[in-house]
Amino acid sequence: MALFKSGNPALGKETFTNVDEVFGSEDIMTLQGTVNKTGLLLLAVLVPAIYTWNLFATSMSLDAITPYLITGSVGALIIAFVLIFNKRLAPFLAPVYSILQGFCLGGLSAAMNLRFPGIVLQAFLLTFGICALLLIIYKLKIIKPTENFKLIVTSATAGLAFYYLVSFMLSFVGIELPYIHENSTGGIIFSLFVVVLASMNLVVDFDFIEQGVAKRVPKYMEWYGAFGLMVTIIWLYVEILRLLAKSRKR
Repeated sequence: MALFKSGNPALGKETFTNVDEVFGSEDIMTLQGTVNKTGLLLLAVLVPAIYTWNLFATSMSLDAITPYLITGSVGALIIAFVLIFNKRLAPFLAPVYSILQGFCLGGLSAAMNLRFPGIVLQAFLLTFGICALLLIIYKLKIIKPTENFKLIVTSATAGLAFYYLVSFMLSFVGIELPYIHENSTGGIIFSLFVVVLASMNLVVDFDFIEQGVAKRVPKYMEWYGAFGLMVTIIWLYVEILRLLAKSRKR
C-alpha cells in the first residue's frame, strides 16, 4: 500500500521485505552502524568533490569538469537503480555511488560558487543544519511519520518527479516548464517547496531505518540505509543550492 512508502525510492515499504531476519547479535543492522556508514559515505562524497572543485578552480573551464559531471551523474543514477533491486551489493556499491556523486557535486558546486561567491558554504551549512534539526525533532517525536504523513510526502514527491521528467523531455524540443529554473517569485516559492519536501523525506527515511533495526535485518542493510540517506541528503543540498542561486539572481 502507498501509505507506507517513502518518497525516497531507496527507502520504501519494500525495503525490508525479502530480507532474512537475523537473530545473532553481531550480524544485525544497528542505528550506530548505520550512522557510522553514513559518515563514511559522506567522506566518500567529500574527497572527490574537493578534487573536481580544485580542477575547476585551476582551469576555470567547464570543459575540464564536464566529463566528471556527466560520468558522475549518469553513473550514480545507474548504481542507484542497481542497489534498489539488489540490496546485498550495498557494502560494495554504496561507496561507489557516493564517489561518483562527489565528482559531480564538486564540479557543480565550484561553478556555482564562481558565479555566486559563498553560495556553496551557505548551502552546505543549511543542508546539515536541516538534517541535524530534523533528526532532533524526529527523536523528540515532535514530527511523527504517520501513515497520512507518509502518503502526503510520497504523493508530493511522485508528482514532483513526474514534473521534472516532463520538463526534461520537453527541453529537447525547446519547451521549458515554468518555475524550475525561473528566479521569479513563483520560481523561488517552487524551490522552497522542493526543499521542504526533501526535508520531510528525511523524516520518513529515519523512520524506515528504525524499522530495519527493529526487524533485526542483516548487517549489510546498514550500508543500504546509509545509501538511502545519502540519496535524500544530496537531493536536499542540490535543491538548496538551486534556491539560493535563484534568490541571488533577483
